[in-house]
Amino acid sequence: MSVSSAPAATDVPGASGAVPAATPEEILARAKAAVPVLAARAEEIEEARRLPDDIVRLLRSTGVFGMAYPASWGGPDLTPAQQTEVIEALATGDASAAWCAMVGMDSGLFAGFMAEPAARELFPDLDMITAGAIPPKGRADRVPGGYRVKGDWQFGSGITHCDRVIAGVLVYRDGEPEPNPLPVGGRAHWRIIVARPEQFEISDTWYTTGLAGSGSRDYRVKELFVPEEHTFSFANPVVPSPAATPDSILRTMPGVPLGVARAALDHVREMAKKRVDRPTRQPWPQNYRVQMAIAQCESDLLVARHAVYGTLRRQWELLEAGAEIGPDEQVAVALARVNAFRAARTIVSTLFDLVATSAIYKPSPLDRWLRDLNAMCQHATVQDQILQSAGAILLGGKPQNPIALGLPE
Repeated sequence: MSVSSAPAATDVPGASGAVPAATPEEILARAKAAVPVLAARAEEIEEARRLPDDIVRLLRSTGVFGMAYPASWGGPDLTPAQQTEVIEALATGDASAAWCAMVGMDSGLFAGFMAEPAARELFPDLDMITAGAIPPKGRADRVPGGYRVKGDWQFGSGITHCDRVIAGVLVYRDGEPEPNPLPVGGRAHWRIIVARPEQFEISDTWYTTGLAGSGSRDYRVKELFVPEEHTFSFANPVVPSPAATPDSILRTMPGVPLGVARAALDHVREMAKKRVDRPTRQPWPQNYRVQMAIAQCESDLLVARHAVYGTLRRQWELLEAGAEIGPDEQVAVALARVNAFRAARTIVSTLFDLVATSAIYKPSPLDRWLRDLNAMCQHATVQDQILQSAGAILLGGKPQNPIALGLPE
């Protein structure tokens, strides 16, 4: 479908930009209703290298950005598995839109790490979108009442349309690194600041081969005062809850690759109905090679998906019960996450090869899906370092990246 004939976001019922009160089931239904619009606009989103304003309004109207707020805030209080299912549904329409939804919905999680008065000041509406990066690439010098912040950060996914920006910093006192005041979280004092997007200089650096529509631009600040109450530490949630753990913002990530893989499989299975294998002149549904490829891809997706949702549900049960999360349970969530990304890339690569030259001609979306998956598999949480850290935990060794496993340094 051409851009000119693509449906507008307002073609979806209720896509006014305001978030109506919703149950988890209603949010999922709205996400699924948005999929045809996202799919029809995917090429436009990629070319724009950001989400168009009406697509942002469409995402807001689903309620996705308020999914992580608890019932005490008037939120829908979705579990991590339910949140992931919504992100997965959106990803069947467009990977960049789903990625931005996955990042933007962290507002509710961040609010849980802060004192409620400050959190409500920063997030007065449940549909407010957060963007930014948590690695401590910035410096925060302690001053009366807060911090004087400077730094450069990359990968601000959704920063082109967000309401709040977060950024990781290391705290300094009197010119020297401040030791971490907590018994967990590492030796350095790592904090996250929350500020408005207009307080940063945003650079149009996001020229990529995949996830282009996520608008994940660089941003920087030379000198910014941030009040103490507008910062938080993942190691020290002000209001402890099952949602406030170091790996909370990673839980929904697998929904994006799982949704892309599902869309690719559905696309090729539909294509197979009318396709004939040239060498054998067999219809694809009767061709052994095609049958085997589709079955193997479905098998891989089935296993990856059940691993993600099974480990998320098990972890949540333990957290809600106040039970101790052992290394095996924490590692399982991280391993399922890494596997989901890698399995999805393998699935789409297999389908791309199966379709052969047809995959490289527009309007085939297979090329974009493969590029999107290649881009997201470069994320820090999908690297071999995570596998090393998981293996180290299982063997009693030293993990290189314990935070990605939800464990203190």
